[in-house]
Amino acid sequence: MRDRAILGLLLGCALRRAELVRLEVADIQQRAGRWVIPDLVGKGYRLRTVPLPAWVKLLVDAWLEVSSLASGPLLRAVSKGGRVADKALTANAVWGIVREYAGELELGNLAPHDLRRTCARLCRESGGALEQIQLLLGHESIQTTMNYLGIKQNLAEAVNDRLGLGD
Repeated sequence: MRDRAILGLLLGCALRRAELVRLEVADIQQRAGRWVIPDLVGKGYRLRTVPLPAWVKLLVDAWLEVSSLASGPLLRAVSKGGRVADKALTANAVWGIVREYAGELELGNLAPHDLRRTCARLCRESGGALEQIQLLLGHESIQTTMNYLGIKQNLAEAVNDRLGLGD
């Protein structure tokens, strides 16, 4: 259940490993009628609010139920006997978990950051606005978001050729 929550948060919320392992149970809150991670401190100490898709919230809730966690670090080590540790997982542990599942699914050398990029691309393919994806990812520059998405300017079919002015 924990691993499902980890993969869901990485893929569905585009979190970085460092952001993921710093999450506390209390960090998941309701705002404006939906579940979010408010005021998440990201790279460069930039703050952003990350919405949790309903399917990610279900994965997190399932982990919280089986782990009986009510406070403290959200994602923790679990012993072979099923005992949940007091301390948060490390970023390296998250890397290992992603690698393990990537290997089982024959996905090659999948890294946690690849799930972040995949989230961005899926958001774009489902009609997400570039600026909203930028906010989700916490990028200061729209150019960084465009690089994630593989967006390049099309000069052969320029968007401003179709304005219909001057006809």
